[in-house]
Amino acid sequence: MDPRDRLIVALDVASLEEAQTLAGSLAGVVRWYKVGLELYTASGPAAVAAIRKEGRVFLDLKFHDIPATVAGAVSAATRLGVDLLTVHALGGTAMLLAAQEAALRTAEIIRRRPPTVLGVTLLTSGEAAVMTDAGIAGTPAEAAVRLARLARAAGFGGVVASPMDAAAIRAACGADLLIVCPGIRPAGAAPDDQRRVATPRAAIEAGADVLVIGRPITRAPDPRSAAEELAREIALAASFDTPRRSVL
Repeated sequence: MDPRDRLIVALDVASLEEAQTLAGSLAGVVRWYKVGLELYTASGPAAVAAIRKEGRVFLDLKFHDIPATVAGAVSAATRLGVDLLTVHALGGTAMLLAAQEAALRTAEIIRRRPPTVLGVTLLTSGEAAVMTDAGIAGTPAEAAVRLARLARAAGFGGVVASPMDAAAIRAACGADLLIVCPGIRPAGAAPDDQRRVATPRAAIEAGADVLVIGRPITRAPDPRSAAEELAREIALAASFDTPRRSVL
């Protein structure tokens, strides 16, 4: 995998104008951008259309509903031209199968490469106390592996997981499952509201393929310089990484 495809910048901002300014400042350094709940709620499909002009889009809306509703949402996202999208693995097998089928069917209809559907396992804020509140049994790593296996069995190309769960998922699910990790923080940076975090190097050494990084770049005094430094760190860590098949 090209090291430049291992960084996704999370455009978790309140307006499309701010997102476009950030993406413009990162041109030539960053290939991938995440459009998440905040930006999509503020600007809708226009956000995807605009950011696609700047790079490839990871639509991170974490669909979780009855199978028919999720299938419709995945079909709509596919028509928007996104390359990655997320579905909560907690929705269960029927929902996951419906999502994967919708992505493949819609891509065939519109004659484009289907997006890679990622199963969201356990959020980076999902520490043991949160799991207890939600009634989820086992350790965070055990829960993440169970959900990753569900997503893989449904035909998903990858999962979203904390870097702290990446090694367990890699061991359980094999080399060809794409593992996308948020919760990435440079050494010494504040974790903010994320609890289960790691540095870029530690995440890649644990088995992560792609790193999603937001605030350490977007809130830096110089976002471009911050992105360049993180890209260098990712490239160095990736140079020691075992090659894996990319579904990007």
